[in-house]
Amino acid sequence: MSISGPDADTPLLAVSGLSAYYGELRALYDVTLSVRTGEVLSIIGANGAGKSTLLKSIVGMMNRGAAAHIQGDIEFAGRRIAGRATEDIVDAGITMVPEGRRLFARMSVEENLAAGAFLPRCRAGLRQRMDEIYALFPKLHERREQVVAQMSGGEQQMVAIGRALMSSPRLILFDELSLGLAPAVIEEIYRKVRTIHEQGVTCIIIEQDMRRALSVADRVCVMLEGSIVLSGRPAELSEAAITAAYFGQTHR
Repeated sequence: MSISGPDADTPLLAVSGLSAYYGELRALYDVTLSVRTGEVLSIIGANGAGKSTLLKSIVGMMNRGAAAHIQGDIEFAGRRIAGRATEDIVDAGITMVPEGRRLFARMSVEENLAAGAFLPRCRAGLRQRMDEIYALFPKLHERREQVVAQMSGGEQQMVAIGRALMSSPRLILFDELSLGLAPAVIEEIYRKVRTIHEQGVTCIIIEQDMRRALSVADRVCVMLEGSIVLSGRPAELSEAAITAAYFGQTHR
């Protein structure tokens, strides 16, 4: 996707010196990164590297006082969002597909999608936006009255992505996009992600699968023990260097 104009070199999202805490446990250490409009940033790392905590910090889920809190700065589209409520951050144009999907299991596909349009600015165009989601995921239209608990993991992931898109985001965060899905389903999900990106949505994708992450990314960051230990464009980083960073080894 080609991006031109004054925003092309200006970060859409800028994270500066971000640390995050669960009580007294520090989960992120002075993380700094940026994402430009139209980019796909893949963040890889083993379990416990801090990837999910980073996304939760961006969307305001770590703003809970002593229980969970952050230090540092986060700006989106030139506005400071660190410390803001999740609802305000979604309204600003960021949304997330959480790990494990977090759907309303006893509600239908259409009811789950409607839940993603909870903001006042989304309600007027709810029907049109839902039709756009159905065009992206025809299978969901076929099963719009089905209770999501009766659907496969791949179908539920489609619902979770569709729900996130209902707020018409500028930036979408995918947390462990392919976790627990069969290879053929993962391929289908990633084709949809490419379509979403081509439609103008900037993406951050968290993955444990290094090859999968590199295949879709404009840039990649490797996290280890709460810090970014390697970053760059996939073409500029060797597989050996990425693997060494992933496992905390010294690459020579």
